[in-house]
Amino acid sequence: MAGRERGPRATPTLHQRPTRRRRDAERRGRRAEWMAACALLAKGYKIAALRYRCAQGEVDLIARRGDLVAFVEVKARRDLAGGIDAVTATAQRRIAAAGCHWLARQGDRDRLSWRLDLVVVRPWRWPLHLPGAFEAG
Repeated sequence: MAGRERGPRATPTLHQRPTRRRRDAERRGRRAEWMAACALLAKGYKIAALRYRCAQGEVDLIARRGDLVAFVEVKARRDLAGGIDAVTATAQRRIAAAGCHWLARQGDRDRLSWRLDLVVVRPWRWPLHLPGAFEAG
């Protein structure tokens, strides 16, 4: 079979099952998003969207409190620095682009203000919400 590699270094196909490590990471991420949503609800936010996806990117949580919309990236890490460092400039641009896409679809978009937040979920601690953690750009 020309052009198709076989063996352990073969590129995974669309129909291959994810590895256990990947499934565990996915489960950890979903749990972290749920914990972050609970923390934001406790602070008076309403969750407008969970895992919002569009062609431009993805936002883990979209939370509203009055006329403020927070596009929230959630990171499950052992420490705060690891969570902050995990949000690259490329990821920040994708989050901002997806947020703008979501805003464009809102009927009340003209009166809304928005920001990009980060929630770091650490083991055995309440999730830490960092409002305005990064800039769009």
